[in-house]
Amino acid sequence: MALPISYNVKNLIVRWKVTLLAIGGIALVVAVMLILAAMSNGFRVALRSTGMAENMIVIQRGATSELTSGFSRDNASMIVVDDRVARNAQGKPLASPEMMIVNNMARKQDNNSVNVVVRGVTPMALEVRSNVHLIEGRMFTPGLYELVVGKKAHERYVGLDIGQSITLQRRSWKVVGIFDADGSGFESEIWGDLEVMGPAFNRSNGYSSLTLRLKNPGDVEKFNADLKRNPSMQVEAMSERQFYDNQAGGVATALLALAGFVAIVMGIGAVFGAMNTMYGIVAARTREIGTLRALGFSRISVLVSFVLESTFLAVVGALLGCVIALPANGMTSSAGGANFAEVAFAFRISTFALGVGLAFGAVMGFVGGLLPAVKAARLPITTALREA
Repeated sequence: MALPISYNVKNLIVRWKVTLLAIGGIALVVAVMLILAAMSNGFRVALRSTGMAENMIVIQRGATSELTSGFSRDNASMIVVDDRVARNAQGKPLASPEMMIVNNMARKQDNNSVNVVVRGVTPMALEVRSNVHLIEGRMFTPGLYELVVGKKAHERYVGLDIGQSITLQRRSWKVVGIFDADGSGFESEIWGDLEVMGPAFNRSNGYSSLTLRLKNPGDVEKFNADLKRNPSMQVEAMSERQFYDNQAGGVATALLALAGFVAIVMGIGAVFGAMNTMYGIVAARTREIGTLRALGFSRISVLVSFVLESTFLAVVGALLGCVIALPANGMTSSAGGANFAEVAFAFRISTFALGVGLAFGAVMGFVGGLLPAVKAARLPITTALREA
């Protein structure tokens, strides 16, 4: 004969202080785990969305990032005339040669100096990267010391309002526009005219990278193989999305590992807390347990009843933890990328992460309640009835 669920509900209400303590402990563990996982997911998504599936990026062979890459303009000129490169309505190759450097900027939040990516581009960059759109002001004028800045860079760093000027290489550069890029890493960057930035930074003879739109995105591997067979070129090509996804790998994995470690440590504490709470509940209800056994309820019924009670408390706590963590979704933070520069990103709490949080809470409740439930089920009837 199974114990009615109403019995467990009434006990939870009567012992509401213990109930709230158990729920709160589980909620805290789940909330922390979700927030750390959201950091990892947000950073990975920000860099992954920086690249477009139909684009290919060319960098120096063996380079781990654009900052450490460099190749000649002659190499770039030979690559862009390949028939596999798409062209715009005017017949120009959809290719964006680019130069990358990092510059110290003061952060608005604490006035600390951080590295920010400064990218030299041509107007063609907006055609090659269709996820980049001006939202305020205008595009820089080729040949002038003008800049457009990413939305997150504008929000986070000092001196990047439209009309303001910043100093790069002892020259004054005026901010004339702000762009967004669908939440990608480009929003943390500052862009200026490649042909002006090259001489200013003594980088006139080459590029850091070359981003191309291919007619057929599936040609990347063959294109790369052809480049490697050319002895005059020391470059390699890969999908732009793959490139930026690789850039996210180390930091995102470290953040995810941190989330897992913290969740395990706090989870163990929560399991022992739940176990201690359930042992206290068993001790307080010893006479009740004896009475239930005397009325004909089996050991299995008592065990299942206590395990369900513990698991229910944990699931409610996990739900509360999800609710506590949800406001963090969309919050902005930053981390260092492969270019030694700060990348701003938004926390992203996925449906999958919420499901994992609920499951994790349920497991903690089940494990924490199992041993106390076994103790309750094994209490001899006579011993239980004699307890005060």
